[in-house]
Amino acid sequence: MPLITPSAASETGRLPFTTFMTTPDEHILRTWHANVVPWTRAVRAGEIASRVVVTNAAILEAIRGCAPRRLLDIGCGEGWICHAMAREGVSCVGVDAIPGLIAEARRDHPAGAVPGTYIEATYADIADGALAASYGSAFDVIVINFALLGEASVGPLLQALAALRKPEGVLLIQTLHPVRASLDAPYMDGWREGSWSGFSADFTDPAPWYFRTIGSWVALLHANGWSLEGLREPLHPQTGQPASLLLEARAR
Repeated sequence: MPLITPSAASETGRLPFTTFMTTPDEHILRTWHANVVPWTRAVRAGEIASRVVVTNAAILEAIRGCAPRRLLDIGCGEGWICHAMAREGVSCVGVDAIPGLIAEARRDHPAGAVPGTYIEATYADIADGALAASYGSAFDVIVINFALLGEASVGPLLQALAALRKPEGVLLIQTLHPVRASLDAPYMDGWREGSWSGFSADFTDPAPWYFRTIGSWVALLHANGWSLEGLREPLHPQTGQPASLLLEARAR
């Protein structure tokens, strides 16, 4: 599931847990079930400026730099990364918790490209071994592009992913840049309000997301079997400000 907000400017404040009748993680899934159609349209029509100008190219460049033969896209959404890399001859598996997004990914897979596989599974499913039997030690690159939104679900997911990579396989995570995303809120881990600011009125029920500092991202990787190998901060060409944080890690 791609990140909800198009820019750091959409994120303000800390989120009181009394806001929810469900847990934050359940709210995230509910939001994406409800917004499959407007999200898919926004991505395919190039309506999210930061993606068009900076972050799409940043993640594709990082993937190409690893020269993968097999790629696993966690939180693949409507499938744009798998579609792009399949056109370049890479065998891709996309995984997402939202059936509507998986259907869109399958439907729009490019004709004539390397065939792609799209699987419906939650992060909890992956942590419980849903991919292990079929894809153990299979992937040169595992990518998570603006799709680590939760808190407790992320550590078990990262642990499970370590078993799915080849011995020299790389994990690439792109997320909002913490310094830009913190705005006036305290620079500390915690739940933040989501927003559809900048999107069409078709989007509903913005979900929260869990903010992590740069140090917390590094510690999270280390605590779950990964070592940070590289850190990039793709810059917006007009503002010169970091548009995202891009982490490269290898399993220890």
